[in-house]
Amino acid sequence: MSSATPQAAQAAKPMSMKDIIAPLVAIIVGMFMVILDGTAMNVAMPGLMKDFGSSLSLIQWTVTGYALAQSAVIPLAGWMSDRFGAKRIFLWSVALFTIGSGLCAFATTAEQLIIYRVLQGLGGGMVAPIAMAFTYRLSPPGKVGAVMGMIGIPMLLAPALGPVVAGWLVDYATWHWIFLINLPIGVLAVLLGMRTLPNIERQTVPALDFLGMIFAPLAFSMLAYGVSSASGGEGGSAGSGWTSAETLTGLIVGGIALIVFVIVELRRQQPLLELRVFGSGSFTRGIIVQWISQIALFGSFFLVPVFLQQVKQYSAFETGLIMMPQAIAAGLFMPVGGKLFDRIGARPLVITGLIIVTSSAFLLSRVAADTSLTMIMVPLAMLGAGMGISMMPLNTHIIQSAPAHLVSRVTSLTAAAQQVMTSFAVAGLSTVLSKRVEHYMAESPGPNVMFDSFSDTYILLSVIGIAGALLAFMLRRPKKAPSQQAEGEQAGVPVMMGH
Repeated sequence: MSSATPQAAQAAKPMSMKDIIAPLVAIIVGMFMVILDGTAMNVAMPGLMKDFGSSLSLIQWTVTGYALAQSAVIPLAGWMSDRFGAKRIFLWSVALFTIGSGLCAFATTAEQLIIYRVLQGLGGGMVAPIAMAFTYRLSPPGKVGAVMGMIGIPMLLAPALGPVVAGWLVDYATWHWIFLINLPIGVLAVLLGMRTLPNIERQTVPALDFLGMIFAPLAFSMLAYGVSSASGGEGGSAGSGWTSAETLTGLIVGGIALIVFVIVELRRQQPLLELRVFGSGSFTRGIIVQWISQIALFGSFFLVPVFLQQVKQYSAFETGLIMMPQAIAAGLFMPVGGKLFDRIGARPLVITGLIIVTSSAFLLSRVAADTSLTMIMVPLAMLGAGMGISMMPLNTHIIQSAPAHLVSRVTSLTAAAQQVMTSFAVAGLSTVLSKRVEHYMAESPGPNVMFDSFSDTYILLSVIGIAGALLAFMLRRPKKAPSQQAEGEQAGVPVMMGH
């Protein structure tokens, strides 16, 4: 780590688009590896159950443990990057994830695999929020949207490609390769990061916030666990999950911990997560729209593969290939959305993107037994385009609505909330789908029950998408006076703009 003076000089001097390419590649490689691995495990479940001779309820913890570990460390990412340096924590996080991957590949029991997946999650959880804050700080003036659009590509491509890669590896090799392929990628990301990532000036942070460090991980991990348990539990139906002991325990413990965490953090001068940022009207409006849009977006991500595999009877690998237009469209439109953000702001892009997502969900609600594959892939491409246009402009809008010196804390806050909202989307839609199946089975059992049930669930997603688009009309481009921002940074006091 270089001295403070060179760091300060480097942070003060804006980087050009040419300068940012190399560090951006290092960040994208690390992010892509972590997100890809997170979406690949579901495909490997049957193989893991067979190899280890274990039940689904035990093997499910390879996914649950990973998600809980991520939820626990995400709130700590901002404080740690401010305290020890974003470059150092990013590299250590990628390295820990890579080491965990190697251990997972050589696990000999289900219990070992669960432990190693938790280790993976502890490393992978910090990668995305630190990468977002890092990229935002490095972006040249006037090019923030374009650069953030580039970093958003792995965030949408990886979830779509994960099942394809994992399906191919499981069908033609073994599940071990899902983890083994991370080793060279992780080493490459660390080496690239060591050579290309600049040392951003550290923030002045207080001593360790022990209460925050206890209650933030407890709150977000238990809420995520409680909501995820509602989507099924151990072999139970989705509809009964909300009253299960696991769900109630997670929601009650997580809810109490969250209340205590909010009270503790609002009383501290410099908290672990700066909740006072909600004092910015622009930030609050942006994050509410983000939560609603995440239910529509990630709800669609969840429903589509379930529909293709359970109703249309496609294999996991075939499902991944069918969803490729969604990934391609997202990758194409993500940088377009970023560049347009720099010119016109977030509001028109978020509205347009959510309208496209809403239209996609409506078209998917019309799918029947005789619907051609093309008429399924077209709405999927629309879904990817809508996500690409709206997702990163909204994220960038939220970051810009907060004081510049709180960027690391804001990305940690939004990432932690996103983890819970994604779990809520999956659990909520699972419950709706299960209830509709029960309704149609009682009304008129037959081959159309699943089609009708999915149709109703997609209609609900359309309504959620419309609600998000209407709320997006409230978004206003945040304006920060440079002098006020500088004064706020020097004083260490948040400058709230955009009320």
